[in-house]
Amino acid sequence: MGHFKPEKLFVEYMVGVTATEPIIPRRYTLTHSDLTGDLFLTIGSHYAWDKINPTRDEVLGGWKIKEIPLYYCVYLHIDQGQYHQTAAAKRNEIFRRELPLALTAIKYADKLLFNTFPHLAQAPIIVNFMSAFPQFARQESWGTFQSIFT
Repeated sequence: MGHFKPEKLFVEYMVGVTATEPIIPRRYTLTHSDLTGDLFLTIGSHYAWDKINPTRDEVLGGWKIKEIPLYYCVYLHIDQGQYHQTAAAKRNEIFRRELPLALTAIKYADKLLFNTFPHLAQAPIIVNFMSAFPQFARQESWGTFQSIFT
């Protein structure tokens, strides 16, 4: 992926979701093309499973309410049980390196939502690294959308 280029981002809203509502349920499916560097973001009330390829290198996210009043939850599939530990380690490294770009693209694409509800920029980002290997399977706090831009 690399450096964020707005002209390489293509956004699609699914039926029932607009640029400013709803917040919940609001799910984000971010995929990309390794060939062109294009990013494809689908925003809907559910994930765009039809956009996901077998390599599972997508970034899934959505707004949630639980113990914390409101937070943004991310799911990353590190290995899906298909890869050996070395490959999982490499994917983990790539996801960690590229996640700030993915979050930047999501905030940029959904800027009308963030402008309408400025408190969303202060919501915690919780990232779930999903892996069969215990050293990669973890949940981490990645700050806020506001902290990504400062």
